[in-house]
Amino acid sequence: MTTQNTPHRESIASISQRRFKAVKSKSIYVLPNAFTGAAFFAAFYGIIQAMNGNFSNAAIAVFFSMLFDGMDGRVARLTHTQSEFGVQMDSLADAVSFGVAPALIVYEFTLVELGKLGWATAFVYALCALLRLARFNCNVGVVSKNYFQGLPSPAAAALVCGFVWLAVENRLPDWLLPYQSTIALVVTLYAGLTMVCNAPFFSGKSLAVVKSVPFWVIALCAIAFIVISSNTSLSIFILFCIYALSGFVHVFWCWWNGRPNPIAADLAQQHEEEPEEEPEETPER
Repeated sequence: MTTQNTPHRESIASISQRRFKAVKSKSIYVLPNAFTGAAFFAAFYGIIQAMNGNFSNAAIAVFFSMLFDGMDGRVARLTHTQSEFGVQMDSLADAVSFGVAPALIVYEFTLVELGKLGWATAFVYALCALLRLARFNCNVGVVSKNYFQGLPSPAAAALVCGFVWLAVENRLPDWLLPYQSTIALVVTLYAGLTMVCNAPFFSGKSLAVVKSVPFWVIALCAIAFIVISSNTSLSIFILFCIYALSGFVHVFWCWWNGRPNPIAADLAQQHEEEPEEEPEETPER
């Protein structure tokens, strides 16, 4: 007597679960994408304000864009609503919020006085922001999450717009006012080129798992809040200047102690793990 192999039937529950996961991976979630849209709107509003000559509002709008951009990813993780659509939308919004918007704002504010050199500087910054975002998307899972490869684009935008905000509020010394356009050019070029370097900048993502902090950290945060609130534009600009220099300080510290650059080490390890492609044999004629 021969036994026939009966085909295995998948249960309705497993079919439903599989289809639900497939639909979920391609879904468009409203909550996290709403924060991304708010970040994009703030940057667009900043561009409009710069066109109308309201440079203080334009700079502050970019900082609001940073705030919303920092919230969309966290909201997506907390509500388990991550999606590939959200990742792509966030990347495109960042290109405008932290690439195009700061470049146009600083150009309309003071770089326009430098003529061709001014708009070329603004273009270099915007291009470096696009390159930095494209490289970030390609190196996800390659570079350690503890560091950013190059200055992150929100920090670069804060550096540029922080200078605009500082200058609008007349916080610059009087002897620097004749060189305002030149200083803006240097700050914009530095922010742009630093985005595409390999210097490691602390990401702060490792602090997310810390459940408790010492008392002195709380006291230091309270003092920092008082200092920032007393002179917001100057304090924010100084803080982002320190952060924009921290990556190169870290590179010097690694060189002084004979340690490799963590970014370069991660890239070298990834290159070693990639399989070598065998050259194709050319057919004999």
